Amino acid sequence: RLELASRKGRDGYAWEDVQFWYGGDLNKLWIKSEGKGTFGRDVERAEVQALWSRAISPFFDLQAGLRYDIRPKPDRAHLALGLQGLAPYWFEVDAAAFLSDKGDLTARLEGEYDLRITQKLILQPRAEVELAAQDVPELGIGSGLSMAEAGLRLRYEFVPEFAPYVGVEYERAFGDTADFRRAEGEKAGGWNLVLGVRAWF
Repeated sequence: RLELASRKGRDGYAWEDVQFWYGGDLNKLWIKSEGKGTFGRDVERAEVQALWSRAISPFFDLQAGLRYDIRPKPDRAHLALGLQGLAPYWFEVDAAAFLSDKGDLTARLEGEYDLRITQKLILQPRAEVELAAQDVPELGIGSGLSMAEAGLRLRYEFVPEFAPYVGVEYERAFGDTADFRRAEGEKAGGWNLVLGVRAWF
């Protein structure tokens, strides 16, 4: 997914769920990337993951490997362990825990669901939460529930491989993460109007 986000005073951009995989039904190599930024500033967040994936059920894969954060600075390398697949009622779920080379333990849980209005028009609720076991002040991360995002995206699939969309999303930082943001002169949360495209090949 590639998208633009319009928010009060600072429009931004993001790439999400950029994924490549190679392999068979049981074992795969996954390459993942995501990031975001604000126009006129440096990229705020950018990461790449390289994961070995093993099917542990018809609907779930166990994934393990490395994650490297290019942004924010200082950069970090992480060990990654997670699950990806389809939960009951066809919810797509991606959950992972990360241990950085500095000993920081964090986790991320993402979930989304495709609700078909017509064969081509699809409404997708999506949510993401981030957690941390400790404060990481140099990265602006607070312990506990640090971030949450929830939104709706409405896409039109001209063909399955190409679907533009519009949507709204609410993002919020919590606890010390919110305090770190305010200390930098930023808001703890707010609404985004998003416009993007979802593609695969």
